[in-house]
Amino acid sequence: MLSEFLRGNTNFIDKVSSWEESIEIASQPLIEKAYIESKYIQAMIENVRVNGSYIVIVPEIAMPHATTDKGVNKTSMSFLKLNEPVIFPGNHEVKLLFVLATEDTTTHLELLSDLSSILIEEEIKEMLKSAKNEEEVIELIKRVEE
Repeated sequence: MLSEFLRGNTNFIDKVSSWEESIEIASQPLIEKAYIESKYIQAMIENVRVNGSYIVIVPEIAMPHATTDKGVNKTSMSFLKLNEPVIFPGNHEVKLLFVLATEDTTTHLELLSDLSSILIEEEIKEMLKSAKNEEEVIELIKRVEE
């Protein structure tokens, strides 16, 4: 369940100075718990530099991730909400980041699928953008998961 992965792994801040910093801050809860290593953050940033902003899955929402062999110790997920958008390559504005870190490709695809199914609903996206704290995000995702 996505809601359980996010518990204790969220950040809410005003703004960041770069898209790279947004990935670093979004990943911080996973680093602190040793779920990922710093090389995983660098791999996610390098993915965007090499492949462009493919991680911007819908307007204003990005899903940074890298391959499972780049420093993932435990399957996990984190969330960052920015009040002011950060610009990713290709002039993509992003306010919400969901960092995915999985130990295997199967779980990776399941999490991507679950999150994508939530984010196709415009009302849910708007509610996530207006969320003020972790509990609001988790409760919203729980409602959709049921």
